[in-house]
Amino acid sequence: MEEDLKPKKRNPWKRKVHEIIYEADTPLGKLFDVVLLIVILISILLVMLESISELNRRFYWEFYVAEWIITIFFTIEYILRIIAIKRPSKYIFSFYGIVDLLSTIPTYIAVFMGGHNFLFAIRAFRLLRVFRILKITRYIGASNRLVAALRNSRAKIFVFLFAVLIICIIMGTLMHLVEGDASGFSNIPVSIYWCIVTLTTVGFGDIAPITPLGRFIASFIMITGYGIIAVPTGIVSAEFSRSFKDPPTNTQACPYCNETRHLDNAEFCHNCGNRLNE
Repeated sequence: MEEDLKPKKRNPWKRKVHEIIYEADTPLGKLFDVVLLIVILISILLVMLESISELNRRFYWEFYVAEWIITIFFTIEYILRIIAIKRPSKYIFSFYGIVDLLSTIPTYIAVFMGGHNFLFAIRAFRLLRVFRILKITRYIGASNRLVAALRNSRAKIFVFLFAVLIICIIMGTLMHLVEGDASGFSNIPVSIYWCIVTLTTVGFGDIAPITPLGRFIASFIMITGYGIIAVPTGIVSAEFSRSFKDPPTNTQACPYCNETRHLDNAEFCHNCGNRLNE
């Protein structure tokens, strides 16, 4: 009975694939990450160059062959990531799993799309390859801290944004009453739009107050905007600084549940309890 509770040993080649693909603190893992980063950057560069009509006409086949080579590379990577872990669904439905899928399928979809808007469909799906830039985030350690800081700050940021929305509604309604149709403040939604544009210091200039009272209120909103912009930055910065005081984590991923946030020298996964290094 006790033997049934023990995790089954995984195939040696699967452990090796897992070590190379998921663990950046091993020599082969570092080499794989570097190669993958270079391929991603080349892919993004190709997407940008293809958008230039003259270059696309001149080097169409070169771009086409290079894109298929990169797509096949990403396809193999995606399949190996699924094979290397015991529970593939944990990876497939994770953020990075979805990003990896979106990075791979546009080229295949473009081939099978047909009908009236064939060329437009190909162009649209091929441009989706730009999502490959998101694959880079998993290899930047600081990005994990930034994501954690945003996640820990979400309640405070939500309350702050809700307060800003209330200010915009009140000020927009007030400007509609003060300025009216003559200045372009024809209704409350338009006035709220103007308030948001002014509060964020964007200032499109499509609507502007003309009365002395309206200009005074606009000036107050502009000055308030400078202070409002700094608040979410301070909230996230405080959480980001706090994250450096937490215990350090390594890059090792659990071969069973794909959890990555483990303490240095950890032997067991804190999520599923299985051993990290078999």
